[in-house]
Amino acid sequence: MTPQITVYGAPWCPDCKRAKRFLAEQRVAYDWVDIDQDPAGLQHVEELQHGGRSIPTIVFDGTDVLIEPTNEELARKLGLTLDAKQECYDLAIVGGGPAGLAAAIYAAREGIDAVVIERSGLGGQAGVTERIDNYPGFPDGVGGADLAERFIAQARRYEVELLSAVSVEHISAEGSVAGDICLRLASGQEIETHAALIATGSSYRRLGVPGEDDLIGAGVHFCATCDGPFYRGAEELLVIGGGNSALEEGLFLTRFAERVRIVQREPELTASRLLQDKINKDPRFVVHRNTEVVEFVGKGRLESVRIRDRATGEEQVVHPRGVFVFIGLDPNTAFLRGSVDLDARGFVDDKGGFKTSIPGVFAAGDVRRGSTKQLGSAVGDGIAALIAIREYLQEHHEVARHPED
Repeated sequence: MTPQITVYGAPWCPDCKRAKRFLAEQRVAYDWVDIDQDPAGLQHVEELQHGGRSIPTIVFDGTDVLIEPTNEELARKLGLTLDAKQECYDLAIVGGGPAGLAAAIYAAREGIDAVVIERSGLGGQAGVTERIDNYPGFPDGVGGADLAERFIAQARRYEVELLSAVSVEHISAEGSVAGDICLRLASGQEIETHAALIATGSSYRRLGVPGEDDLIGAGVHFCATCDGPFYRGAEELLVIGGGNSALEEGLFLTRFAERVRIVQREPELTASRLLQDKINKDPRFVVHRNTEVVEFVGKGRLESVRIRDRATGEEQVVHPRGVFVFIGLDPNTAFLRGSVDLDARGFVDDKGGFKTSIPGVFAAGDVRRGSTKQLGSAVGDGIAALIAIREYLQEHHEVARHPED
């Protein structure tokens, strides 16, 4: 049974933001108390700490208290599995999003002994998306958390070992057995595996302004294709960014909104001249250059956005129905630098057939160079990569020769 959780903190506190993000990634509900605005909340924190005011202070079921906990401490309190049961596996899947979970389900059916290692919450970005409207089989759409739980439940049905809130710090072809892969976890544990699949995905760059974390999926989005249709008939939508992706997505959003407002931090748009000409000639667009977002405002749902002219300092408040942030994607590949070949942007360099520069290490989903960054293709990537891994294991390690019917 999930405990009743209350987080006491303040908007300016980075550890509070980290703890809230961790709980959100694990899809754990909690109540938030801003002690700067709630005198009773501040008094309760002082009572719990005998006069202290350290935050975040996180209370479970009204009695158990964690003060400034690490993510690992939070994970253990939530009962998450952080330690691998074995020292050696047929396959280690690094990343528990749709690509990794799809591969894990197929691995289990093939008789491949696999472990999934996810640094945050199982389900990936899909699990923290409010609603998914373009995934086949759900004509009325499906909640992201619901779909992620279905993936996870199916993997558990096949008894796949799932670790969450566990980071892989290093991967190398230095296993004690020739041809094996060695993974070092942030906990200090090391495991060996005959093959590995990198499915760590990518992360949308965020603005880091007040209100952003609380409103992601509730008015603040990172995918117009995924979430734009929810705003059909809107008077105004806001796009943040001035590159090709921002303007392309802005043009797409004109299908749903009467007006699209573009906010670009740089003095000029950086998209191609063709896209800029389309925007400039379209009366449905309002463009703010040299302008930055100061704050997202809303309780449970976006209500307004405060923006500021960087040259004059003048601020104004706009009221879009939704905001779409397109300031870039960062692949989750920092732990691979120096071991697996990456392209100039940090995505895993696909050597063909989902292979990487290390024999026995494969890549699938958003982390792979050339991927489409769509949920359906990520699932397909994971399955196709698993088939390639099965062939590799059969050839090099004589496993997975008796798939389950």
